[in-house]
Amino acid sequence: MADVKLVTYPRASLFVLLASLTIAFGVWRWAVTVLAPANAETVLAGKRPIGNNSDLYPRWLGAREVFLRGADPYSSEITREIQIGFYGRPLNPSDPSDPIAQESFVYPIYVVFLMAPTVSMPFRTVEEIVRWLLLGAIALSVPLWMFAVGFRPHRLIVLSSMLLAGSSYPAVEEYFQQNLAAIVLLFLAAAAASAVHHRLALSGFLLALSTSKPDTTGLIVLWFLLWALAKWKERGRLIWSFAGTLLVLECASEAISPHWISHFLAAVWKYPTYGTDPSVLGALFPRWLALLATAALVLWFLMVCWKWRQSPANSKCFGWAIAWAGVVTLTVIPKLAAYNQLLLIPVLLILVGQMNGSAFLRRMLARAAFACQGWQWLTAVLLATGSFVVPWDRLRTVALIPLYTLLALPLLALLAVIASTCRCPPSATRDLSR
Repeated sequence: MADVKLVTYPRASLFVLLASLTIAFGVWRWAVTVLAPANAETVLAGKRPIGNNSDLYPRWLGAREVFLRGADPYSSEITREIQIGFYGRPLNPSDPSDPIAQESFVYPIYVVFLMAPTVSMPFRTVEEIVRWLLLGAIALSVPLWMFAVGFRPHRLIVLSSMLLAGSSYPAVEEYFQQNLAAIVLLFLAAAAASAVHHRLALSGFLLALSTSKPDTTGLIVLWFLLWALAKWKERGRLIWSFAGTLLVLECASEAISPHWISHFLAAVWKYPTYGTDPSVLGALFPRWLALLATAALVLWFLMVCWKWRQSPANSKCFGWAIAWAGVVTLTVIPKLAAYNQLLLIPVLLILVGQMNGSAFLRRMLARAAFACQGWQWLTAVLLATGSFVVPWDRLRTVALIPLYTLLALPLLALLAVIASTCRCPPSATRDLSR
């Protein structure tokens, strides 16, 4: 892959690092002193049930019940126990004021192997440990994605980027909710870096682990599999490793919870009846138009993958295909949770090369995407600064201002990716940034 190198000077890199430290401090002060109290007040005012409110809890409880009691984590009994921990009490289906989300165990069961070391520990301890592991995973994924997409900045810029990723709103949400998105996306980043480094067996192994959250990682995994199939003799090790790892996970899962696949599929089938989020397209357009746009986007993505399937792992096409998978996933997945926007890390790294490009539309769309992210950082820092002098009860009404661009960011990133690649010929496997 033709490396994207930033022309930087020591003083400029040091300035970027200091700016990143300022943003990190501002974002986390805003999150702790402004956003969290405002959210708590909203929940209390709405008389919603309050428990630990941790996305980690269903996975941890499910793992504990599987390993210590041999229970089925998809059962209604375990769902009830999860609700008691998450909400503080079981949900009452006949009460219209109760939350719709059931918070059941809707993961492939082999996610319990990730949680296995924690099942004998108190959940509060596990929660605190995992908070910091998730932030560490987000930071560590940045240099891995940089290597995978050919982005080669100064080491201080790398450190600054890690700080900025760990100070984004998706990182804040991961800290407070402890979703496993950061872990599986770290697996994806490591898999991509391994493929570029020609360690295909390791890449396949990591891709298999990333399927612990298939709704988030599925399209990127699909791209890797199609890419490997296109040149079986050279890349077949990735397929064998991926399939072998999944087989081991399946056999181990079947041993601890027989017939888990049918239980998992039943849980997935029920999920749309209580899932509360539309997709980004569903939030912006009527249902019929959103479905049509979703089908068109997925089809376009598959065509892109097919066109670039022969591309080397160190080519621009390979990186752009990852970007395509990321933005399409964020646009069509029926989940608006911000932690999934960690998929934008490789996308934004690639779009850096479009910021000063010659094509006006590419340049403007890339800048618009970065402006959305910049809005979140800038307004969070301003609110954090204001919190030193303005009483909290006056700031609560504007606590959500940094999140105003949250939906626009993936959509603008999608448009920037489309504009940057739609005119690239199939043979352009070396440098698509020009």
